[in-house]
Amino acid sequence: MCGILAVLGCVDNSQAKRSRIIELSRRLRHRGPDWSGLHCFEDCYLAHERLAIVDPTSGDQPLYNEDKTIAVTVNGEIYNHKALRENLNSHQFRTGSDCEVIAHLYEEHGEEFVDMLDGMFAFVLLDSRDKSFIAARDAIGITPLYIGWGLDGSVWFASEMKALSDDCEQFMCFPPGHIYSSKQGGLRRWYNPPWFSELVPSTPYDPLLVRNTFEKAVIKRLMTDVPFGVLLSGGLDSSLVASVALRHLEKSEAACQWGSKLHTFCIGLKGSPDLKAGREVADYLGTRHHELHFTVQDGIDAIEEVIYHVETYDVTTIRASTPMFLMSRKIKSLGVKMVLSGEGSDEIFGGYLYFHKAPNKKEFHEETCRKIKALHQYDCLRANKSTSAWGVEARVPFLDKEFINVAMSIDPEWKMIRPDLGRIEKWVLRNAFDDEKNPYLPKHILYRQKEQFSDGVGYSWIDGLKEHANKHVSDTMLMNASFVFPDNTPLTKEAYYYRTIFEKFFPKSAARATVPGGPSVACSTAKAVEWDAAWSQNLDPSGRAALGVHVSAYGEDKTEDSRPEKLQKLAEKTPAIV
Repeated sequence: MCGILAVLGCVDNSQAKRSRIIELSRRLRHRGPDWSGLHCFEDCYLAHERLAIVDPTSGDQPLYNEDKTIAVTVNGEIYNHKALRENLNSHQFRTGSDCEVIAHLYEEHGEEFVDMLDGMFAFVLLDSRDKSFIAARDAIGITPLYIGWGLDGSVWFASEMKALSDDCEQFMCFPPGHIYSSKQGGLRRWYNPPWFSELVPSTPYDPLLVRNTFEKAVIKRLMTDVPFGVLLSGGLDSSLVASVALRHLEKSEAACQWGSKLHTFCIGLKGSPDLKAGREVADYLGTRHHELHFTVQDGIDAIEEVIYHVETYDVTTIRASTPMFLMSRKIKSLGVKMVLSGEGSDEIFGGYLYFHKAPNKKEFHEETCRKIKALHQYDCLRANKSTSAWGVEARVPFLDKEFINVAMSIDPEWKMIRPDLGRIEKWVLRNAFDDEKNPYLPKHILYRQKEQFSDGVGYSWIDGLKEHANKHVSDTMLMNASFVFPDNTPLTKEAYYYRTIFEKFFPKSAARATVPGGPSVACSTAKAVEWDAAWSQNLDPSGRAALGVHVSAYGEDKTEDSRPEKLQKLAEKTPAIV
């Protein structure tokens, strides 16, 4: 991942302003430590901090068209750039960068080219012929982008809030799947898939189509000129990513440079569920596995830095970001610059444990739509900024545009959790990869219960965070929280603790408004809390808050030893229809 900063139409274009732009861009250098670039045209500036993944030798940015009248600064990866180049025969390319196609596509098609891009991206393009500009963000918001406005009428764009918050009077999160056009004077949505309307689909479940589309999503993300690996927690999603990547690695271009031995990474407290499951999957697949440990104190010591980098005070996100932040530092120290990760599957397939209580397929489907639309504020934000803090890029195959369209077109009756039919959460995905002749994973891993990342690294991690917050936030402080923080008022001491740290780094009200709020249980939206009356009394984002569902739920006397046996029995009776 790179860092981009663009300032368009500022009154001051002196050397002092240029120096200020460079200073602000430097705040993003953790995202792109490999090179810095700056393009200036009259009162417009495009800055770039590069993390070199594709074409490290010649792909420095900003990038241009042939006569340099069009300049673009991009953060992201365009997986179909070779196919797009083939349709741009009349254009001359200067680099091997996957992002250079953006300048030429604009030249060829104007503003209506964004939907042609298959990838994750945020970019700002300046057309000096008429001093117009556009900015766009990928469909789901995998890549972060913020937009702001200065008192002098300037428009700002940045990968992270910290690069524009001090100099903008107002700013906000740039919405996913949108384009901003200076010619048309505002934002419009370029991404309009069928599922966006939230109407209940009726396409029959085709397990082979699900499998094949996901395999293609993983294969295209093996596009790299640098060492890479897979984040492997041992849960279903990361295990499938690792398994599919390993199957296709030998035939990929990446293998020609770095060999066909797949590196996998897992982090947790000693004895945590993820470490045990991750090791088991790695042994089964035969990967070069790196098991990383941290202590509760290590995590607590990193909280302030995590909040600064991730730019949120959301409890779930901070809980999960901290171990990912620590792991990314270790990964970078091993020379790895890109990782594949399993985010997005739970939103698409209703994998969170609270989906057990979905009353019908309509509400089930509507909740998955709401969860996907909000990903840019939660898991995408965490996965991107936790890794980018150390100059590592995370790619998420489950959020491939084509795969989402296939998965979200399935009649949600198939996704419903039906114990009477042997269907646990994400059954349609598990079943699609349940291949008796050529297994992707062992049965008990394929049918392992959902474990949220912040839980899976070790249950004492969350318990330790709560205990730490209790020491720093008094009952009186929490009682007066609505006066101190009238917007998005923290309801727990842990939330209050995170909020005070966030406000120290980002004191403006506009920064506060970029973070979502509302009641949640086990990562649900506020609407889904209504599915079970008992949940409103137990509002906690941990999966263990799903009372009566999680096998280690809060306040339930169930031993860890009983889990594998129960899940193995369920796996044995689950019908495979591939």
